[in-house]
Amino acid sequence: MTKLYKRFSAAMLAAVLAFSMTACKADHTKDKEKEPVETENTDSKNEAKDTKSADPFGAYENEITVTVGRQTLQNPKMPEGDTYEDNAYTRWLKDRLNIKITDEFEANGDDYNRQVSLALSAGEIPDMMKVVSQDELIELYENDLIADLTDAYHTYASDYLKEVYASYGDRALNNVTFDGKIIALPGTNADSGPSEVWIRSDWMEQLGITVDEDNNNCITIEELEMVAREFMDKNPGKAENVVGIALIPWLTSGDSDGTFSMNSIAYAMGAFPKTWMKVDGKAVYGSTTQETKNAMVKVAEWFKTGLLDPQLGTRTWDDISALLANGQTGITFGTWHIPDWLLNNVRAMDSKAAFEAYVIEDANGKVNCKHNDATAGYIVVRKGYEYPEAAVKIANLFYDELVNSKALGEKYPEVMKYQADGVDGSVRPFNIEVNSYTSLLDDYSDIKGGVSGEIAIEDARTTESKNVISNIKNYLADPANAEIVDWSKYHSRMKGIALIQSLTESDTFVWLTPIFPQTTQTMETNWANLGKLEEEAFIKMATGAIEVEAGFDQFVKEWYSQGGEQIISEIEEQLK
Repeated sequence: MTKLYKRFSAAMLAAVLAFSMTACKADHTKDKEKEPVETENTDSKNEAKDTKSADPFGAYENEITVTVGRQTLQNPKMPEGDTYEDNAYTRWLKDRLNIKITDEFEANGDDYNRQVSLALSAGEIPDMMKVVSQDELIELYENDLIADLTDAYHTYASDYLKEVYASYGDRALNNVTFDGKIIALPGTNADSGPSEVWIRSDWMEQLGITVDEDNNNCITIEELEMVAREFMDKNPGKAENVVGIALIPWLTSGDSDGTFSMNSIAYAMGAFPKTWMKVDGKAVYGSTTQETKNAMVKVAEWFKTGLLDPQLGTRTWDDISALLANGQTGITFGTWHIPDWLLNNVRAMDSKAAFEAYVIEDANGKVNCKHNDATAGYIVVRKGYEYPEAAVKIANLFYDELVNSKALGEKYPEVMKYQADGVDGSVRPFNIEVNSYTSLLDDYSDIKGGVSGEIAIEDARTTESKNVISNIKNYLADPANAEIVDWSKYHSRMKGIALIQSLTESDTFVWLTPIFPQTTQTMETNWANLGKLEEEAFIKMATGAIEVEAGFDQFVKEWYSQGGEQIISEIEEQLK
């Protein structure tokens, strides 16, 4: 499988990013000299003209209105009385840029996607809205419903915003560039690192369990099995119906972190299920490879020997969360930040609970993981809207000034309070994230320096980092009696991200760059059935309902015959 991997050392990555940022600054020097094209506003609700300079943060002389399609969250943690249309962020936008936000529609989850589809079908979209998939973006473009943002971006985007996009090389902007036109502002999607293994360290200490002799927090599959067996046999949580390892019913995840999934095991064995990749010039679906078959053999062995949850296949996400909180299991898999929203429930039930983050290494002592798609969500502007550059200015405000301003709290304290109180980012006008590729480790550097006293808290780059530093200091001052939020921030940053930092520095990661295909014609008609075929076959193999050796080969044969072969052909046509 070595052909599948591309190794990135920390030094190489830093050099590439530095070159990309420098080149981007040079390329856009001339762009900043362009004067904006003024247009007469014929919309009676927007009787305003833009300032004549191309100031990325320039306020409009008269109020302009932007109607938006708003993707909401069920519990955004807004103060009482605030709404998605009227909150600290929208009031700041009005005061700072003289832009008023009006929600044309608000919806959550799948309901939002349906609203976007209805707007697209009717050919009438708000002035600005988020679209979730690139397929929707392409459809909007092909139906001539969205504006060309090329000039607006090059003229009005702040230097910092351009640097953020450049930190992904050309991957971010290429995803929104068609026929040479920038047709959307992309949300970024930095790599979140590996799927980590979170193990109850208080139980390990209580039982005298020792793993990871070289102290790099990389453990083998065999060490993981040993810890799970010890937890089952000795039951340090004093619980009924103890479980060694519990996995989600669908077993694998297309996400790199794969919370509650078998991704960590698969990656350590060179397998990348639910992942499209290129092997010897051909498109390959990772769930159909020999390496994935080998990983299924391992999972089936765990089930047969009782190490795996006997109710595998019927446990819901909430069931597995309850197993952890009730002390029935002390091992789980997931991203670096699960202490903030999942493992904190364990601490709530047991004040002595503590976790250590590990990764599963492969036979060569390396940690295999994959890159995310560089973009996640897209902000589009209605074709014909009088102020397309307003989208870029809004992005400058929320993804540059909000992040980098040192004096923001003095003039706009309610904005800073939103940050401190953890009000969800969906409350901002654009429900996307725009962060540099290295933002995770950049923030950790500030947090580590602030905790150790190397830098003052106020010198941290972001408000969130300032708050996290305070949380961690609170935790370290009295771990036994710390608030849950302080406990969770300590674990997610000083355990979860710290592990990513150390593995980056030691050049332990081996990265796969997947293929991210557009939805093909056969995918539209066959993909749901292929997904169902895969999940049913995998759970049957894992639980011993069918034997892995023959069952996996039969699954692959059916997968190809039921549309997989045609989909591969269509993806390879895209790649050409």
